[in-house]
Amino acid sequence: MKNTNNFNRRSFLKSSALAGGGLLLSFNWFTEAKAAEVMNLPADWSELTGYIKITPDNVIKILCPNPEFGQNVMTSLPMIIAEELDVDWSEVKVEMGPHDNVKLGPQFTGGSNSVRMYWKPLREAGAAARQMLCQAAAKTWNVPVNEITTKAGVLYHLNGKSAKYGEMASLAASLEVPKGMVLKTPKDFSIVNKSKKNVEGQKVVTGKPLFGIDYHVDGMLIAMIQHPPAFGMKLKSFDASQAIKMPGIKDVFSIKLYDEDFVQGGFDTRTFNEMIAVVGNSTWEVMNARKKLKAQWEASGDSKNIVNGRGGKTEVVVPGRLETSSNQMQMMAEFAKMPAKELRKDGDPEAAFKNATTIIERTYNAPFLAHNCMEPMNFFAHVQEDKALVAGPIQAPGWMEPTLAKILNLPPEKIEIQMTRMGGGFGRRAYAQYAYEVARISQKVKAPVKLIYSREDDMTYGIYRPMYTATYRAALDANKNLIGFHVKGGGIPESPIHANRFPAGAVDNYLAEAWEIPSNITIGAFRAPRSNFNAAAEQSFLDEVAEAMGKDPIELRLEMLKRAKDNPVGKNNEYDAERYAGVLELVKEKSGWKKENNTKYHRGVAAYFCHNSYAAHVVDMVTRDGEPYVEKVTSAIDCGIVVNPDAATNMVQGAVVDGIGQSFYGAMTFKEGKADHNNFNTYRMIRHNEAPKSIDVHFVKNEIDPTGLGEPPFPPVFGAVANALYKTNGKRHYNQPFMNEESSL
Repeated sequence: MKNTNNFNRRSFLKSSALAGGGLLLSFNWFTEAKAAEVMNLPADWSELTGYIKITPDNVIKILCPNPEFGQNVMTSLPMIIAEELDVDWSEVKVEMGPHDNVKLGPQFTGGSNSVRMYWKPLREAGAAARQMLCQAAAKTWNVPVNEITTKAGVLYHLNGKSAKYGEMASLAASLEVPKGMVLKTPKDFSIVNKSKKNVEGQKVVTGKPLFGIDYHVDGMLIAMIQHPPAFGMKLKSFDASQAIKMPGIKDVFSIKLYDEDFVQGGFDTRTFNEMIAVVGNSTWEVMNARKKLKAQWEASGDSKNIVNGRGGKTEVVVPGRLETSSNQMQMMAEFAKMPAKELRKDGDPEAAFKNATTIIERTYNAPFLAHNCMEPMNFFAHVQEDKALVAGPIQAPGWMEPTLAKILNLPPEKIEIQMTRMGGGFGRRAYAQYAYEVARISQKVKAPVKLIYSREDDMTYGIYRPMYTATYRAALDANKNLIGFHVKGGGIPESPIHANRFPAGAVDNYLAEAWEIPSNITIGAFRAPRSNFNAAAEQSFLDEVAEAMGKDPIELRLEMLKRAKDNPVGKNNEYDAERYAGVLELVKEKSGWKKENNTKYHRGVAAYFCHNSYAAHVVDMVTRDGEPYVEKVTSAIDCGIVVNPDAATNMVQGAVVDGIGQSFYGAMTFKEGKADHNNFNTYRMIRHNEAPKSIDVHFVKNEIDPTGLGEPPFPPVFGAVANALYKTNGKRHYNQPFMNEESSL
């Protein structure tokens, strides 16, 4: 991808119309909108920040504000604008916008927030533009504006006059932007809730240069880094005399990511603060030169970081020990026996367990997980004395800007951030240390540089899903009624417990506790953080409780949710019990839960609420070649209004395949601080022939504003797989990955 854009974002903000009298609406979608007319604007601009662009010949261009890593926001977000603008979707041109959180809002792809966050602002932007075009037509035709209607990008009047939007664009640009627009009702949608093909699908499958790894500018150098071989180690010294002699090598040096007194932002990570950079002409030359490095490493010792998070500045002590997975498991088991922090308490759980006839207690464990994005980490930087350009795959460009400004000692307005398409994210690309590294390298060599991680770099550098454990306890009375529920969970280095989620609110006596163990192994958000473990443990445990109570697992959940709806216990219950029950009812119906023709399957069910949405799965498992195989999955999702049904279905199907693979195989272990796996030959991923033959996805139909979808379908897959495994082999599974336990049977 050659960067041909010679305009900086300040130029974008000064311009708000098109050459030839077209209309360009620059929306600050989170505050107000502005419109103006500017002549002689270059017609070949490829990137504009937050604009609806309409030319006199009726070319309509909409820019996507949020980074794209496969969840298809580059299609769904412009669809929201196009709906209220009332245009023919087939005539809309879509482009990725640059970073500018003044004009585009947060620009954060993560937390299943893209559609939810932009739903109202983008609708208002489209509706305001449409109204301005109507006003322009009314002035031109000298008629009342309420007599103007629109359809598919054309303005109409009762007397038979009509005009395409482009014909009125120039005049519309001179009008005040209206506020308080009346938006369409869902029954009137013609674009939203109708399936549209991925606007970049053809480019993706034909190999067009869209991704950060494709980014190229003339004169660009390539860099790779050599980080310490283990967490808990740091650079002592190195000899680059042989590496620097290798063909194509320009420089070899050590860099420090942050100064010692640097205050980190909430999403800044300090995995390894000092490393060796090798810079040269090509990736192959740099990789070969890196092999010639002779480095000595030493124990890092404990360190202290100052982090400015949501609660203000805090001092975080990072232990310097070299950690081993077996020792970590033992340490977690010991911590689990100690007093923990009480997160929530309803009723008198101590008395409930004391008076119980039956107590069910189970402990669940899960290892670290590597993100393993298809596209390894990479980023481009060209840092000059008075300005910087950085470009690459990033989920949260706004979060990286202040850190870049501090480490480069440049004002934010002198830093231009361009977003490329991402080859996967899953939370990994919310942490931008790889962008800071290349910025430091470019500043040092005074040249444009692209940093590339090898797969081995990517897998051993961090960031990982934390290591978790949780103990669940249920108290039953003599009549097998559930009278008490207790969950106590922790992890390295954070606890997974969401104290106010189901079954909180559905049990009279409830207790949730948490603890955590500090670690130098860097962790971060991993598709549905914490929830991906909680759902596995909680939903597995509820199946055991249902069995002990003599109840069908779906019926037990529905009974508990009815209690939470009709007579909830306690306060601050995060979930809507009716919506939660709705996905269970739907998956029960669509899967034919008790129908005889499904008896050939060993069936497992699970449901979970996270990121404002609800998901339930029924997993149908068989034994194939002596091993368990998920042949079919039925999914039910309540995420409010579905903007793009085909894309939404694809997202759920991807989450299901990902969840099956992670639950069966996913694990990152360590020995003396060193990752045991550095590539896919030992880090097991799901394979094509192991994916289900059928994933049948259903959405609850309602008119609730969109909530979340990227993450909610993922967590309950783990629990459904575990419950189906029990039906398959008669053994409950308490440790992930499940296939490790299967192989020991």
